This record gives sequence, C-alpha cells and structure tokens, in this order.
Amino acid sequence: MATFRDAYGRLDPAILRLVLITDGRSDLDRLERIVGAVTTAGVRCVQVREPRWTARTLVAACERLRPLLDAVNGALLVNDRVDVAAAGVAHGVQLGHRSLPVDLARRVLGDEPVLAFSAHDAGELELAAVARCDFATLSPVWPTSSKPGAANLGESLAAALTADARLPVVWLGGIAASEAARVADYRSGTGPAGVAVRSALMAAEEPRYAATALLRSLRGDRGQANA
Repeated sequence: MATFRDAYGRLDPAILRLVLITDGRSDLDRLERIVGAVTTAGVRCVQVREPRWTARTLVAACERLRPLLDAVNGALLVNDRVDVAAAGVAHGVQLGHRSLPVDLARRVLGDEPVLAFSAHDAGELELAAVARCDFATLSPVWPTSSKPGAANLGESLAAALTADARLPVVWLGGIAASEAARVADYRSGTGPAGVAVRSALMAAEEPRYAATALLRSLRGDRGQANA
C-alpha cells in the first residue's frame, strides 16, 4: 500500500491541502518545471488534465512527473484515463460524470490507487462515497475564469454540502489567496479537506512563491501570505 495512506487505507490529509490541476496547454517541459517548483513548496497532489494528449503521451509524461511526486510522498493523478492509472505510471485517477463509472473504476483499479471524483451537488458527492472514492472535488465554489458566466455554488452551499458528505471534499473554482484564507477559518473536520487550483499556479510568474503563499493562507497565516 502507498505510504501516503494510513493503516485504514485513508489518504494523508496533507495530500489534499493544495491540489494542482494542469491547464491543458500540452507543454510537458513547462509542466515539469511547474510541478517541480510547486512540489518543492509543499504541494503533494497533482492532477494531469491534458485532454489533447494520447495515452502514449500521457504515459510518457507520468514517467517524468511521478518521480517529483514520489520525492514528496505525494500523489500524481491522471484525468479520466483509468487505463493509464491501471498501468501503474500514476498513483490514481480523477473521474467525472462522462468518465468510466466510478464503481467500475474502483473494481478495475483495486484498493490501492487513488480514486477521485468531480462533484457538483449532493447526489454526486454521495455517488463518490458509495463508490469508495478517496475524495471528491466540489465545484465551482466561487466564480472562475475557466468557466466565465457559469453559476457557482457559493461558499454557504458548498460548506453545507461538504459538512454532509461522507468523504473528504476539495473545493475548486475561483480560488486565490483570499479564498484560501476563508477555507482556513473552518474547524478541522467541518470544512473542506483542501482546495484545487489551476491558473493560480499554472499561470503564476513564480509558481513556487505562489504555492507557498497559498499554503500559508490555508494555514491561516494571513500576515505572511500577504507579505
């Protein structure tokens, strides 16, 4: 069993504190530089979301990226591609409503690989829990530039859905330092397990500094985060 799980098979909560989702620009050299920078800063979970890549290209990318996550006892996830995760080049997979059904994915992968699900409401969070997902992302919590004009859940509804969920929930959508600081206000066990971001790190001029600032905000260290 992977060392980032406890004796009961649960993920180390620190894995989910700050999740990086790649931005689909299909530039592996750039991606490797960014992942190297943010893992040095403390990021321990990366989701490779590159829909234009073939399975062969994705496998080659994981072979370059996985050592960066292994070095920090972290998790490298691929988006949608259960076959690539099953090949063992990534630690797991993130699925959505158009992907292979999550219960079938768990049967294919077994218990060790990380299985995550992209949820948008209470029903999808329950689906993820029943399928024995390790966590679910919940989105969009705040307005996001990746989906301009799309309705967002809002913090109050997201908090209520998270409190009722039967698995760890990671918030996604419109998250910068100020939103991360709001997440820090929730007591342990009552709020999200962490946040997932795309442009906040992928578009940052200094990804390592940006990751450090977000992690400080998530710890409630507002003074240093704004320094």
